[in-house]
Amino acid sequence: MRRLREFILRAIEEDAPFGDITSRTICGNKKVKAVIISKGNGIFCGEEVLKAFAEEFGFEILGKRDGEEIKFGDEVASIFGDCYYVLMCERTILNIISRLSGIATLTRKFVEIAKDVPIYDTRKTTPLMRYLEKYAVKVGGGYNHRMTLSEIVMIKDNHKKVAGGIKEAVDMVRKSLKHAYIEVEVENLEELREALECNVDWVLLDNMDIESLRNAIEMARGKVKIEISGGVNLENLEEIASLKPDRISVGAITKSAKPIDMSLEVVEVLET
Repeated sequence: MRRLREFILRAIEEDAPFGDITSRTICGNKKVKAVIISKGNGIFCGEEVLKAFAEEFGFEILGKRDGEEIKFGDEVASIFGDCYYVLMCERTILNIISRLSGIATLTRKFVEIAKDVPIYDTRKTTPLMRYLEKYAVKVGGGYNHRMTLSEIVMIKDNHKKVAGGIKEAVDMVRKSLKHAYIEVEVENLEELREALECNVDWVLLDNMDIESLRNAIEMARGKVKIEISGGVNLENLEEIASLKPDRISVGAITKSAKPIDMSLEVVEVLET
């Protein structure tokens, strides 16, 4: 909650560094009831965000639960509070929950197609919104890959180039981090063989065509955990999932999710 509160305050400071001069002039001491209306269909995500705004600015909020389906015209939440703060926070609230709901919605589509193969996110997130966006992935039924670079060792293409190869990179990691959990990104069968010889924990089959994926999985099955990533979309997902990897990671669920448009409308004004 502390991280979320800090994020909200930074977001409000970005939008109203010296306050909302229009609302300050017009609102006075009025209180308002407002409703947030969905202008699209999907999966709602933003319950915790609304709670954090309520706590920070003294709102009373009643709304949808994370993971609930929403349709065009649905009332997502009702807000009662100080007119000035409601209107000052309006756009920031809508921007955040629209974005998170879009991620949850797209993730749910991937999850439904992949069925029993887990869908994982990547680090292709909006700077400073990673924790929220990865939370939205979970709301949509997906799973979180590493949250930061400080967690799992993941040897990617540039690491291989700098080290001089997969074996060299793995040796460097093990020399420095003796019990490291290691995943290696491979782009072809030759690299896969080298990774298997190094007895790594996971291999990530990156941007391979379907035939190469079949051959790679046949080679690696039972020897190492298998992840497929790169170029995965809603059109090719079913075929990729049929290969039964241990997981599929999809950058698009955070990078390319379309926000669910929402609006906030004042429905009652109360003098105080």
